Amino acid sequence: MKPLRLFLSALFLFTLAAQTGCDVDGRNTAATPVRIHRFDRDLYQLLQTDTPEQQERIRAGYAPLLDVVGKSIFRTADTQSAAFFDRLLNYYAEPTLLRLYRDALKQYEHTEGIEQELGNSFHYLRTQFPDMQIPAVYMHVSGLQQNVIVADSLLSLSTDKYLGADYPLYRDFFPDYRRRRMEPEYIVPDCLTAWLLSEYPFRGDGRVLLERMIYEGKIKYILHRAYPGLIPEMWTGYTPAEYQWCRQNEKTLWNLLIERKHLYTPDAATTARYFSDAPSTFIADDAPGNLGVWIGWQIVTKYMNRTHVSPEQLMNGDNCQEILRKSRYKP
Repeated sequence: MKPLRLFLSALFLFTLAAQTGCDVDGRNTAATPVRIHRFDRDLYQLLQTDTPEQQERIRAGYAPLLDVVGKSIFRTADTQSAAFFDRLLNYYAEPTLLRLYRDALKQYEHTEGIEQELGNSFHYLRTQFPDMQIPAVYMHVSGLQQNVIVADSLLSLSTDKYLGADYPLYRDFFPDYRRRRMEPEYIVPDCLTAWLLSEYPFRGDGRVLLERMIYEGKIKYILHRAYPGLIPEMWTGYTPAEYQWCRQNEKTLWNLLIERKHLYTPDAATTARYFSDAPSTFIADDAPGNLGVWIGWQIVTKYMNRTHVSPEQLMNGDNCQEILRKSRYKP
């Protein structure tokens, strides 16, 4: 059984092949939409008029998701008892959370666009990774906890984390650099990222910056190919100014990593700083966060452009030094 994974929190236009309706990578712009199972709606109805019959419908229709929600929000595996439903109802009855719930339902009353974008993206993943399982997709409200939860053959999106950067309640809990990724356009890339991280978990030495950078770069590269629907800076949650900072300081940043011996030295604390959403003030006062992800993406992109290996070969390879060498990355 795949372990429960919680993900907290990603344009390049592609050319269509007119004869087939697909681009050169096999993305089909008329792919079958992914059906989103609206657990959020059905649970809200239960919150409004709780009856034994409604509880039984929730149990029968959403048993796997209830298990995931129970573990992720309530830290319990007992999701079939009356006591669990009492706890569930009490949790969502809190006035602020209930208002948040209603706002999320209103924001995502219609999901056809999301379903089509997910369908297009998963179609691409199926063409590149024939053995990859495609999950059942749900929506829930977490109470501003995780963005996406993943377990076994399902993933569920927490819609209350995507109400827009200016949503009033967010200002009480999240800094600016987190709120900018709480926009609706991040739903599809966050879902895809969560699934890719689950299908291809990190197996390297997390203390070593290069290994973590290459892994994150792989995920970002595949995500970008599967869903080319965001302008470049948004793939990393940057403002235009922050993205430009990375482009202008790429050489300086790379030289700094080498000079400080951060690239290969197994130091968990130092490596973690390169993957924080917070600004990288340890590099420069105006440096954005997640610099390790950004550099890893550049390395992997150059590697793929030079070697033309398949996405599946990329994800199954584990020689980070070889990827760096063959990329000829030298900004």
